[in-house]
Amino acid sequence: MKVKRFFAPDMRQAIRLVREAQGADAVILSNRKVDGGVEIISAVDYDESLLENDTRQASPEPATVTPPADTTTTTQRAPAPERAVNWSQDPAIVSMKEEIRQLRGLLENQLAHLAWGDLERREPLHTEVMRRLHNMELSTALVEQLSAPAVHARDSAHAWQLALAEFSATLPVADNDFLDQGGVVALVGSTGVGKTTSIAKLAARYVLRHGQRHVALVTTDSYRIGAHEQLMTYGRLLGIPVQVAADHNELRSTLNSLADKRLVLIDTAGMSQRDVRLTEQFATLSDSGIPIRTLLVLSATLHPAVLDETVRAFSAVPVEGVILTKLDEAASLGGVLSAIIKQRLPLMFTTNGQRVPEDLHTARAQDLVQQAAQLTRGEDPAGEALLAEQFGGLRTHVSV
Repeated sequence: MKVKRFFAPDMRQAIRLVREAQGADAVILSNRKVDGGVEIISAVDYDESLLENDTRQASPEPATVTPPADTTTTTQRAPAPERAVNWSQDPAIVSMKEEIRQLRGLLENQLAHLAWGDLERREPLHTEVMRRLHNMELSTALVEQLSAPAVHARDSAHAWQLALAEFSATLPVADNDFLDQGGVVALVGSTGVGKTTSIAKLAARYVLRHGQRHVALVTTDSYRIGAHEQLMTYGRLLGIPVQVAADHNELRSTLNSLADKRLVLIDTAGMSQRDVRLTEQFATLSDSGIPIRTLLVLSATLHPAVLDETVRAFSAVPVEGVILTKLDEAASLGGVLSAIIKQRLPLMFTTNGQRVPEDLHTARAQDLVQQAAQLTRGEDPAGEALLAEQFGGLRTHVSV
């Protein structure tokens, strides 16, 4: 075994010295930091069994009696198994991997900025539209999709019109009014999104169109204190019956008793998308034995990540459409509209206030897109770097 000591300013240069002097088969015995750099002790022709033998010889062992030699029997000793060396845990290798990872990130960032700058020079109208759509807080994938028609625009105004037209065409909106179809309809959603108020607005609109005797309200909310009273109050004001069902058996019995009603609206308990009791609520609706159409109520004020999580959680029941509430309170609509487009959920109604039923509106794609454009945030000084990383990065890839 040939052992040698190496000094270098850093680990990378030390490893290079070892490879140049002793080759790729060299074994690093130790490494440590010293003044001015690092010290590595390495060896070639490294036999680990020698160290084991030295260790055994250094420690005294009790004497043993050697039996007489047997000329008729030959005893063979199995070779000691070789010990596997996990090179991936070597400090030098770990350090080199981290340096490579950092260099790769720096290189990808620089290439992304170069790609974004090149795109701005070649397609200025396209990048201008991407910047405006990004300021609407739309998802990266949606910005890419909606800005694509801008490459054929005559000028800046035409490019923006093309993008908004593509936005309106992409936004899924129901083409029929389910109120005219009637049936049993349940509203589901997280706590505080406005389900009970939306139920009252839908019921009031139906009463204005078809009269009081054809509609009824049901609540399955047995969790909140005073949850029934709010719906009961709306029922008294509208002159329509309100009933309570705690489980699927009561719900089945209640719906059978309301079979003569053209429209039955069910107000469910508001729960977090992470609430374990959601499965109980879904079971109550699905096990009633009566076809129930489900609408998901979403608040325009929710963060996009929360919206995505909410939609996934409530997809355990078939969702026929969406009621988008609190448009009057939203600082931006880009996040919620991105989530709706991503999940391909048709919008049915929107609400923008507490008035019943004046603040309930049939969803219209062009109106929502125009409102989203009006709520566009101002220019962000740090936004240009983010644009380069998001959209320039889509055109670059670094392999190491």
